[in-house]
Amino acid sequence: MSSAPAGFAVQWCDMRRLAVMALLAVAPLAGQFTLYTCTVTSKGYVVGAPLPPSGLFVKIGDAAWRHAGFNHPFLSALDYDPADPTTLYVAAGNGLIRMRDHGEHWKILTGSDVTELLDVAVDRNAPGTLYFSFVAGIRATHDAGATWQDAAAGLHRKYTPAIRVDTRRSGVLVAGNEEGIFHSEDGGLHWRLAGAAGLQVLHLEQSPHDACRWLASTEQGGLFASTDCGVTFESAGNLGVGRNLYDIAFDPASPARIAVAGWGVGVATSEDGGKTWQARNTGLPSAAVWSVAFDPSTPGRMYASVHEEALYVSPDYGRTWRKDGLEGSAVFRMRFVPEVQR
Repeated sequence: MSSAPAGFAVQWCDMRRLAVMALLAVAPLAGQFTLYTCTVTSKGYVVGAPLPPSGLFVKIGDAAWRHAGFNHPFLSALDYDPADPTTLYVAAGNGLIRMRDHGEHWKILTGSDVTELLDVAVDRNAPGTLYFSFVAGIRATHDAGATWQDAAAGLHRKYTPAIRVDTRRSGVLVAGNEEGIFHSEDGGLHWRLAGAAGLQVLHLEQSPHDACRWLASTEQGGLFASTDCGVTFESAGNLGVGRNLYDIAFDPASPARIAVAGWGVGVATSEDGGKTWQARNTGLPSAAVWSVAFDPSTPGRMYASVHEEALYVSPDYGRTWRKDGLEGSAVFRMRFVPEVQR
């Protein structure tokens, strides 16, 4: 039997070694997550005074909160690349920011023509592709932020608080703006109305358990749900009608458990996939809540941001709450990101 040339064998071994090293460099640590928050510490602030620590805050496991990177007055949302969870993309008042090393190193990827970003979403199925929404529409990049293209040409109203990419299919987008929920099959070149016509959409989330299940929160109009992969949305009941719902969280441990946050609603949870809802505000100082999140590493643990009070934590799916830190703050968005080996 013939054997491969010696040079080929050495090259193959080198390639295998490099591949293993690359895999280990970004291999998620089982069950370990970092919680990142987009935070402004605004309580008692007056114009002209020094801004208290604001921007990105980091909590690794049960460690104390840490302010990372620059003091920033407005970070609205963040996402990460599952292929490299050490890299974050953050929507900010002054542009799209790429952050690395737990938020210690920052680089603005957009120019001075882009301000007041509202949301950001990474395409899990197209390396280097991500989208952000802002007060003047939606932009897309396919080269990790080196160049940007308009992705809102088909939208009549441009102010867009929410953008998401389908986790299964590259270029399939769902966006929420002043005129409702919109769906695109081609990366934002064309859009069609999917639901909530005439309502201001504030947030969108796709279920991690069922990719065809989506929820959208609105200003005054309550929740809207899709069961056909974001193609159409219908009203999901009376929760939040007449109020503003700012956040939606699916429990990664249970397909039936969902939480929403809003002003006048506080935190509400469902244990039956959104058919019924229960208020979960015992221990919270008010019902003005910006954001809510389930801890994927600890069943039962939830976080909620109460406006200019603090970030609160619950060990029992919101039945009781206690203060966890970030006093005097408003946390506009939270995201658990898997820790990786270096």
